[in-house]
Amino acid sequence: MSYAAAIGAFLGFVVLIVLHEGGHFAAAKAVGMRVERFYLFFGRTPLRFRRGETEYGIGWLPAGGYVKISGMNPDEDLPDEVRDRAYHAQPVWKRVVVIAAGPAVNVVLALVLLLFFFAVIGVGQTSDRVGAVEPGSPAAGVLRPGDQIVSVDGVRGGPEQFLVALGRHRCAGSQRDGCRAAEPATIVVERGGREQTLSVRPVFDAKLRDELGPRPRVGLRFAPGEREALPFGQAVDRTLELSWRITRETATIPLKLADPVERAQISGVVGGYETTRQVIITDLDLVVSILALISLSLALVNLFPFLPLDGGHIFWAIVEKV
Repeated sequence: MSYAAAIGAFLGFVVLIVLHEGGHFAAAKAVGMRVERFYLFFGRTPLRFRRGETEYGIGWLPAGGYVKISGMNPDEDLPDEVRDRAYHAQPVWKRVVVIAAGPAVNVVLALVLLLFFFAVIGVGQTSDRVGAVEPGSPAAGVLRPGDQIVSVDGVRGGPEQFLVALGRHRCAGSQRDGCRAAEPATIVVERGGREQTLSVRPVFDAKLRDELGPRPRVGLRFAPGEREALPFGQAVDRTLELSWRITRETATIPLKLADPVERAQISGVVGGYETTRQVIITDLDLVVSILALISLSLALVNLFPFLPLDGGHIFWAIVEKV
């Protein structure tokens, strides 16, 4: 299953790259710019061919892709017959359209994938099966993805009851961020057809809160259970709601980078890739939604107004016009 997840994630990433660069390519062709190269991945290899004035190819370094448009560098030496089709020779609106086309494709793709996820694949109800374990957490090395939780401290039921039982474990004395619970939680799991009794000592995390206030962290994520497709109207609402939340959070990244505390939280998000990978392995349906979120994030990050990002090119094109 892990190989299938890895292959699916890689192929999905390739599709995101091709569509992003394809947006730039199609827009440049549509407005009459000269496109010299359209490559998947970096580095020139024998895997290339020429059709018309454009060279198409697959590079040897699987780390992205690119479209080479004549005149992206204003100091580029070009033949006289193509100078009027160079990027910097075009009106500002054409340049903005070409640069914005890549992120626009990613946004549209993200919305389509999310809508498909909610309306066709459906939203899963939480099960009592472990979907992922956060690296470095109290549960790491104890619980495993796929474990079926039978009880926590003798409490049976479902995820809500298990979380309440775990929340009763407190540190000795005052509750300080990062302190370990005075007593470990006893967790009975079914693994490989047999029940096993495990001990996990939760860690108090001031950032985790429920209706009772701050609660300790164990570091497990429950896997989705049965899936139920949403009515189309609800699927649209969930798609727009999630897209807006991702947009808002992504837009604050530059500000968070200047704050050491916030920067550490961003690192934690990046470090959460391993948790996400485990979820994909236990539930391949989530590949669709995760690729949608990556596509949306790719578009938003590319629109930051810094060169060589797409947003940087758009920003300076508009500044030139002003």
